[in-house]
Amino acid sequence: MSQFAFDAQITAALFDRDGAVFALGDGSVRFEDGSYNAVHDGAILCAALHPSGDGIVTGGDDGRVIWSRKMEAGVLATSAKSQWIDAIDASAETKLIAFSSGKTLSVIDATDMGFRRDFEHERTVSGVAFDPKGRRIATSTYGGAALWYARIAQQKPTLLKWAGSHTGIAFSPDGAFLISTMQDAQLHGWRLKDSRDMRMGGYPSKVRSVAFLSDGRLMATSGAQGAVLWPFVGATGPMGKEATEIGYDEGSLVTLVAGQPKQGVMAAGLSDGRVWWADPAGQGLRFLKAERGAAICALAMSPNGQRVAWADEDGNAGVAEA
Repeated sequence: MSQFAFDAQITAALFDRDGAVFALGDGSVRFEDGSYNAVHDGAILCAALHPSGDGIVTGGDDGRVIWSRKMEAGVLATSAKSQWIDAIDASAETKLIAFSSGKTLSVIDATDMGFRRDFEHERTVSGVAFDPKGRRIATSTYGGAALWYARIAQQKPTLLKWAGSHTGIAFSPDGAFLISTMQDAQLHGWRLKDSRDMRMGGYPSKVRSVAFLSDGRLMATSGAQGAVLWPFVGATGPMGKEATEIGYDEGSLVTLVAGQPKQGVMAAGLSDGRVWWADPAGQGLRFLKAERGAAICALAMSPNGQRVAWADEDGNAGVAEA
């Protein structure tokens, strides 16, 4: 396992086509090989893989969106009102990048710097996600979610309403379901063909992350003493089905989960600093980082499911082979 110690908290961990990449609270992007770019004047608040697979795009409290590759970086966009960039996502299929600042969702094209769309919401946008085809964008906000067509300038969004503060958003890999994390320790979901609601509760703490695996048949979540697994099989998804839990440990909480939709394995980071990798179908679970420490605050899995990058709240990070 490769290990690193940084002088700032890590905001995000990701894998580009060359390896692990870490985004830091001091505005820098650090690559697994030791190279780095000092790109933001302030903290990096969010990050996503660039549509090309080469490097990452980051949003900062300086209101800028920046593409970082090894030893090279450039500004792609700035927020409409010089506000913080709160959330970001990118689509390899359409080469589009979407980011939020305050109540505004903005869309740019990685291949056409003249393209931009700005969509306004009534409330602050907390999360952004492209559908699997990269044509529609979902945003989470207070009171529910909104669905936008990425390239259409003048439009009214499809609103999916549910009371409460929605903090993040994700599509299922088949595009049939939309899942939001909520401030009050639960998930909410919608089946998009008929906007049917799905309540997914029972968590002891706030759910900070979700990850789809096994070709979208399972969704793993954080927020409990183990990783919670919801079945997404058939037209009804998790509706009427019970969740299962793996890696249960009454002395800690799962703070983050990571996975890849095409792989059947997952990883989890714990509140006591440990990290494990598991194959839910094979019932195999092993610790990649067994020593305890500060809570895990960033976690990512490589596309092949065999490498995991992690970071804790004290600025320690690592990359381990599963």
